[in-house]
Amino acid sequence: MVSTHPPVLPISSTTTTQPPIVTAVVESQPPAVRAFVNGVTETVRGGLSRSRPWSELLDRSAFSKPDSLSEAATRFRKNSSYFRVNYVCIVALILGFSLLAHPFSLILLLCLAASWLFLYLFRPSDRPLVLFGRSFSEYETLGGLILSTIAVIFFTSVGSVLISALMIGVATVCVHGAFRAPDDLFLDEQDAAAVGFLSFIGVPAVAPSASSAPSPV
Repeated sequence: MVSTHPPVLPISSTTTTQPPIVTAVVESQPPAVRAFVNGVTETVRGGLSRSRPWSELLDRSAFSKPDSLSEAATRFRKNSSYFRVNYVCIVALILGFSLLAHPFSLILLLCLAASWLFLYLFRPSDRPLVLFGRSFSEYETLGGLILSTIAVIFFTSVGSVLISALMIGVATVCVHGAFRAPDDLFLDEQDAAAVGFLSFIGVPAVAPSASSAPSPV
């Protein structure tokens, strides 16, 4: 008697394997991303640990009108050496609020930053970039990213938002530095030896020893 049921085909479990290029990219990118995030986190944490108390920055009794332009410049120089981390935080906060108030500029800036990170910085150097079936060399990728950066900054609202926010932040810092009397401010030896407004970046915070005396600003 012939069976009317169709024969049962054997089912074999097959596993799909990714191409070697995709596997290399997936395996090499997460450690690089983690290392980058850890480095940025440690830098920000080390910089913030060197900030001055905000109550000292906003001490109303220490504000007075400078007698001359030269005195205002001297005050700003001393205050920028003492409150450099706080000043950078103020400019960064103004820049962040300005970008949040302009979501389109924020999205463009995030896309541009992601392009630099994943298409150039975190991409394996021995693997060419392949888009739309075309392979791009290292110099072509870099040139395209530079042109994209110029286009985003100068031909969209991103440039005006960044420039206006930076101008407001710098003006705020200059006004505070000129009107805040620095007579009661003292620098540690490590801070006095630091040169540059962003010299705190990458410098580990060291607790002052008991034998070291503070030097006046």
